[in-house]
Parts: sequence; C-alpha cells; structure tokens
Amino acid sequence: MRYMMMFFIHPDDTAKRRDPVQAGPYSGAWTAYVGTLRAAGVFVDGNGLRPADTASVVRLRDGRRQVQDGPYADTKDELGGYVVMDVPDLDTALEWAAKCPALPLGAVEVRPVMTAPAVVEPAAIESAAAPLAAARLAGE
Repeated sequence: MRYMMMFFIHPDDTAKRRDPVQAGPYSGAWTAYVGTLRAAGVFVDGNGLRPADTASVVRLRDGRRQVQDGPYADTKDELGGYVVMDVPDLDTALEWAAKCPALPLGAVEVRPVMTAPAVVEPAAIESAAAPLAAARLAGE
C-alpha cells in the first residue's frame, strides 16, 4: 500500500535549507534518510518544497479563476516536502515517519494514497468535473 508522508515544519526551520552553515547537516540527514528508504525498497517518490511564500493558490469564484500569491493559511508550520512510500501497512509507514529528520522540527503527517486509474481519457475527466463545477456555480 502506498502512503504519503508530509512534512510540516516551522518557516524558521525550513530556512536552514538556505543557510550555508546549517544546510550541510540538514541536507545530510535527508540524504541519509532517503537513502535508507531506497535501500529498504519502499521509496516511490519525494521532494522538498520551496517556502510557502513562493506558493500560489488557485480558486474558481463565479466561474472565474482567482490566483492568490503567497501561502494560503497563516499557520505556524508549512508543508516542507513529501515522500511517497510503498509499505505493507500503516504501522510500517508510521515506523518510517518516526525516523524522519523533519520530526524534531515539526510534524509528519501520514496518509494512504488514493491511486488513480492507469489511463484516464480527457473526456472522462471533463464529464466527471462538470457536475462539481455546476454545483459550485449554483452555490451548493
């Protein structure tokens, strides 16, 4: 089963990635952790994310696209990255999360991944999205 670990870290701690003095140990811990995930054969995908102030949020309001620059929510922690892993069960996913270098700096959220169908035709996407868009426009 695939699980995603999402790393929520205080912005001051994500700044360590850009600090020449602190970046080495921080990056080294991540390199070792991802290497261990790979060696165990559970790593599927993962990346760090740029700071929340580089984000854009897209919404549909009254049929028009609205874009908001910067973070969506004013929160203490921000999403710093993610790893998708393929493990037998939630307990195993939680064991990996407990070893994560982000844990001392914030929180690691673990969720099961919903897998998409292998091939999705564009017409199927449009027909599935149409009722949702219509409901939003109708104010439901």
